[in-house]
Amino acid sequence: MKLAIVGTGYVGLVTGTCFAETGNNVICVDKDNKKIEMLKKGDIPIYEPGLEPLIKKNVEAKRLLFTTDMEFAVINSEIIFLAVGTPPDEDGSADLSYVISAAEEIAKYMDGYKIIVTKSTVPVGTGEILRERIKKIAKYDFDVASNPEFLKEGNAVNDCLKPERVIIGADKEETAKILKELYAPFVRTGNPIYVMDIKSAETTKYAANAMLATRISFMNEFARFCERVGADIENIRLGIGADSRIGKKFLFPGTGYGGSCFPKDVKAIISTASKHGYEMKILKAVEDVNNEQKSILVKKVLKHFEGSIKYKTFAIWGLSFKPNTDDIRDAPSLVIIDELLKLGAKLRVHDPVAMENVQKIYGDKLYYAKDGYDAVNSSSGLLIVTEWNEYRSPDLEKIFELMKEPVIFDGRNILDKDELAKIGFTYYGIGR
Repeated sequence: MKLAIVGTGYVGLVTGTCFAETGNNVICVDKDNKKIEMLKKGDIPIYEPGLEPLIKKNVEAKRLLFTTDMEFAVINSEIIFLAVGTPPDEDGSADLSYVISAAEEIAKYMDGYKIIVTKSTVPVGTGEILRERIKKIAKYDFDVASNPEFLKEGNAVNDCLKPERVIIGADKEETAKILKELYAPFVRTGNPIYVMDIKSAETTKYAANAMLATRISFMNEFARFCERVGADIENIRLGIGADSRIGKKFLFPGTGYGGSCFPKDVKAIISTASKHGYEMKILKAVEDVNNEQKSILVKKVLKHFEGSIKYKTFAIWGLSFKPNTDDIRDAPSLVIIDELLKLGAKLRVHDPVAMENVQKIYGDKLYYAKDGYDAVNSSSGLLIVTEWNEYRSPDLEKIFELMKEPVIFDGRNILDKDELAKIGFTYYGIGR
């Protein structure tokens, strides 16, 4: 099929590449000329394992191309996916201006029947809004559909090529049939394609992210409870995770959720509900717990040092909001860095891929270490914020020798507290 993907951000770039990988002709279009020129040269603007070789392969096969020319993209496509940003407004609601603008531009260049599909996470009712906006401009027949993405950063290529499920929101059977044909190569092992009305499809994405965010905040709240009663959240995680009704995923306590989806989508669904006269009480609590959790390590640091850390040096391992990505949007590390700097501490930070993005924000306020050992050198404490694999089995004896004060604040519970105690470390975990 001939496809256009409007927006070459995280979702658009991964989705377009994976569609090309299954034999479709894909045009990725973006207004950002600098980004498009980068992609044409083979430079990938995001870090995502496995994405770069797939882009190179499909560009060479002439199935994938990048352009700033929307007219060219629209004319040479049958199905057009909207994968532009929906950032939060001041009230937390999703800003639809980019989606609407893109849809209106598509309508202007339509030269025949098109299917216009929202891939971006958009509030319920967006399909209706787009249909009305396009109808005022377009001279040809069209259909609108919803196809929300469920990509996990760090595993997005696999999630796209082998989805657990595909959600298609369509008002016409023929539209749904075409989109099912497009996705047929992705679900050959039998994973389901669910066809539903557009409003339900739009809401499904928000409900999924809200549920996952709730599990994270639930575990973090129980971790705080465990610290007060003397229980170990890691034992509890194993105990409840063995229950098939609960499952093992998203039960890890930590420093709170971040990234481009959970914080934004929880805010958006709360805002949408409010506009319809309903208060999402559980999700408001989820958000409150998460905001507090991002400061939990700093509170532990202050308690250990009896409230004064001015001029002390601390190491931070992990800056991205999760492993295998350079994404620092709403990352707990940023809250921790801001609070420690405000308290007068000096920071030595390290992350395998996100250092450049953090340096754009903080400049020379931080020391950017060449590795984890360089970060802990002469430090009075180590804060582990992101659970990158390279932080899981470090040389603890070496770290003990390098640190000025051997104190570890493990925000992801990835180190063995008993082994650390034998060496002489003071250890603080989450819920332990």
